[in-house]
Amino acid sequence: MTSNISIIGKRLKEARVHAGLSQERLGILAGIDEFSASARMNQYERGKHEPGMEIMKRIAEKLHRPISYFYEVDDDLAHLIEIYGGLDQQRKEKLLAIAVELHGNQSE
Repeated sequence: MTSNISIIGKRLKEARVHAGLSQERLGILAGIDEFSASARMNQYERGKHEPGMEIMKRIAEKLHRPISYFYEVDDDLAHLIEIYGGLDQQRKEKLLAIAVELHGNQSE
């Protein structure tokens, strides 16, 4: 299926909807002027424009996602990034240890 929506737009909309935020509210929370917040967020989600790195950092922070989540093309890897980003440091280390172990066992 071909889509005109960019991967950033797709991830942005998924995360925004999951957070229960309107485009306007997310834009305002991310520091976009309230009079243009809705229109700009709509353009980002549709892939008409891509937000710069600074605005993406603020959006990612407000949506509680690592910034890399918004750029990852593979859905499974994006989900893994999302999960990892929500873990505390101890659980991140545990997940990484499991991943290293699984990776090492691939050749067996």
